[in-house]
Amino acid sequence: MPKHIVTLPRTSGMDLDIVSYGRRGPGGSLHLNPDQVEQVKRTVGRVPEVMVKVSGGARESGGAKAHLKYIGRHGKLEIETDDGMSLLGRDVADRLLSDWQLDLCRSQYKAKPAAGQKDTRAKLTHNIVLSMPAGTPPEKVLRAAQVFARENFALQYRYAMALHTDQAHPHVHLVVKCEHETEPGKRLYIRKETLRQWREQFALLMREQGVAANATPRQIRGQLKMPSKDPIHHRLRAMRAFQNLPANQRAERRPPPESTFFRRKVESVAKDLQAGRSSPDSGKERLFVTRGQVEADWLVTINALRQQGELALARQVEHFVSSMSPVLTERELIAAGLREALRANRGDRIRDAKEQSKNRSR
Repeated sequence: MPKHIVTLPRTSGMDLDIVSYGRRGPGGSLHLNPDQVEQVKRTVGRVPEVMVKVSGGARESGGAKAHLKYIGRHGKLEIETDDGMSLLGRDVADRLLSDWQLDLCRSQYKAKPAAGQKDTRAKLTHNIVLSMPAGTPPEKVLRAAQVFARENFALQYRYAMALHTDQAHPHVHLVVKCEHETEPGKRLYIRKETLRQWREQFALLMREQGVAANATPRQIRGQLKMPSKDPIHHRLRAMRAFQNLPANQRAERRPPPESTFFRRKVESVAKDLQAGRSSPDSGKERLFVTRGQVEADWLVTINALRQQGELALARQVEHFVSSMSPVLTERELIAAGLREALRANRGDRIRDAKEQSKNRSR
């Protein structure tokens, strides 16, 4: 039977496959099977979401070598390979490039485009990141990643991986060769649907490790844009944390990387805020359309749950939908982040003034 799919216009650049799909029963009513009910429970229960993303790739062997060195922290971390070996040392990247024969890939010898022209050369490798939220046992993330790589790439595409635990969220970097090992001309292409399937697969593998994990599109959870902490809060807090470090520690660390593209966006929003005006944002209407379709599909889910006797879960879904964050465009998110940063800085100045006043009175 066909799924219940809500499809946005092509202009939105996004298709939604909401959790309310299921088999149509007698009379055309929707029926959710046990797995789909569990998916609904995980989503409205806000079970931690897995992250699977393609962080880039290399079109030249030099780029592949640089990334392999990065994931191995230049010889300090073990790199696991598709043939079951664990490699350690500064020469691991060179050994892997030789073993994978990247210099023999056909795309390696295409001419590099001139400055300003788009690079259309095929990639030699894909860089993939598998990540879980802070607090997840790193060894379980690694085991799930090992199974993930084996099920998707073993005996087809060469790969290598490394576990990183230097950040709060444990994650595995996976480098995959794009050319198939046994079928000449066949290549690994990663599309939007591929990533969706990989997220669902990785979430299942994490659950098999005993870790609560879920994989749902952001729109279904009411997040129509990247969470505000990513585009604005993260950068502002990282910079503020760096500036608050003692001088000797700042000298030993690199400042947070700055994006000129992002800076221009922030400066534009800041000018509007200072002038007391709001710039029109053409994406607002599209976001409202998306939210309306998401809510309509959740309503179908609620009705199906009620018909199946899942009354408590239906009420939980209703509360989940009513508590979704408001629809905000990227500019509105940046403006909110700037206001929060100003409030935080104002609070810091007030605390500093109070502390100085106390010191003078002693």
